[in-house]
Amino acid sequence: MGITTVGIIGAGTMGNGIAQACAVSSIKVVMVDISEAAVAKGIATVSGSLDRLLKKEKITADDKTAAMARIQGSTSYDDLKGAQLVIEAATENHELKVKILKQLDAMLAPEVIIASNTSSISITKLAAVTTRADKFIGMHFFNPVPMMALVEIIRGLQTSDATHAAVHAMATALGKTPITVKNAPGFVVNRILVPMINEAFFVLAEGLATAEDIDAGMKLGCNQPIGPLALADMVGLDVCLAVMEVYLSEFGDSKYRACPLLKEMVAAGRLGRKTGQGVYTY
Repeated sequence: MGITTVGIIGAGTMGNGIAQACAVSSIKVVMVDISEAAVAKGIATVSGSLDRLLKKEKITADDKTAAMARIQGSTSYDDLKGAQLVIEAATENHELKVKILKQLDAMLAPEVIIASNTSSISITKLAAVTTRADKFIGMHFFNPVPMMALVEIIRGLQTSDATHAAVHAMATALGKTPITVKNAPGFVVNRILVPMINEAFFVLAEGLATAEDIDAGMKLGCNQPIGPLALADMVGLDVCLAVMEVYLSEFGDSKYRACPLLKEMVAAGRLGRKTGQGVYTY
């Protein structure tokens, strides 16, 4: 018996993106957030996203209608009772996630799988706050979810083979390409990506090349769609710094030391696109 109904906690960017991916793949969705306004905004975002696909003739009007009909918005956890899988996609905050997971664990039937769409928090630690650690797993979707093919499926120390198989099959049913990862800070993609961004800051700080030339070099030499410094501006320099600091404390290895220039720019409030200035001016 496959997964036919998915609960999603959080109607923000990641939550509504996951909801869209499920709904267009004929999976029913119950999307829960704390306020009616947040739920309505999430559903409106999905509708707008499907309208863009409709305009590009990637889907038909009937496809859109059917997908929207599969999404139920709610402010009550009680509406999650029909789901075989519940994905927590709340803000990246450990205390908040623990609170949500304890609530879910208490009210969901024992056979229901719980997944967290975390990009940095230990799946093993999160699993341990529930009474179903064997049925707990990480599903790290990438933004924007409807466009990005990758899902990192993260096994905590306690995750069972059956849980992994069910979630792997479900990710494949969404048309995604899942990769299986053991639990460790940054998992696979961010573990490689963020230190690369950090190294680009060292190269910039040492004056080896201009920011434009560093980015051009990586785009043309490594076939990356965007250079590492421009990507840092997009992600947020404060986010890049926070991730490096987590790696340094968790691994205790000096190779994860954040570039002093990165620290200096964050201290100056030059965080990238969101503040209008980072490595580049926007």
